[in-house]
Amino acid sequence: MNNNTTKWVLGHKVTPYETTGDYDLMMGETPAMVQGPPPHLHHSFKEVFLVVEGEMEFMVSGEIKVCKAGESIDIPPETLHTFNNKSNQPCKWVNIHSPKGFRNFFETLGVSVNDQNAQEKSVAPEIIQEVIKTAGDYDMIIKV
Repeated sequence: MNNNTTKWVLGHKVTPYETTGDYDLMMGETPAMVQGPPPHLHHSFKEVFLVVEGEMEFMVSGEIKVCKAGESIDIPPETLHTFNNKSNQPCKWVNIHSPKGFRNFFETLGVSVNDQNAQEKSVAPEIIQEVIKTAGDYDMIIKV
C-alpha cells in the first residue's frame, strides 16, 4: 500500500490510487463504531462503494441499508447519503467517484497516516469546522 498518500479523513483511513479513467478510486478502512461524514450530496459526482471486509451501514435518500463484504451500493448525483460502521469490527471498502475530482477533498482535509494521533486529529473540531466551511468547494453539499 502506498502510505505516503494515505490519510485519515474524518476518522476513516483513505488511500487514493492513480487511474487513467475519468474517476477517482480509493481504498478505505473504517474502524469499529466510527461515524461517517455528515449527510451530504454531490451535484455532479456519481459514487459507488464496494464493501470488501466487514459491513457498513449506509443511509441513502432516508433509507438505511447494511452492506456486507462483497456487496456494493450505487449513489447517483443529487442523492443525500452518509455511512457509518456500527459493528465491532473494522470495515474495508473501495470507493469510486466519477468524474475525477473528489480525491482533492481527501487530500486537502485528510491527516497523513504518518502524523502522531492522525485518526484523532482527523476528527478534531477545527477539521470538522474546515470541512463544514469548505465542503461545497469539492461538490460535497452538506445537509444538516
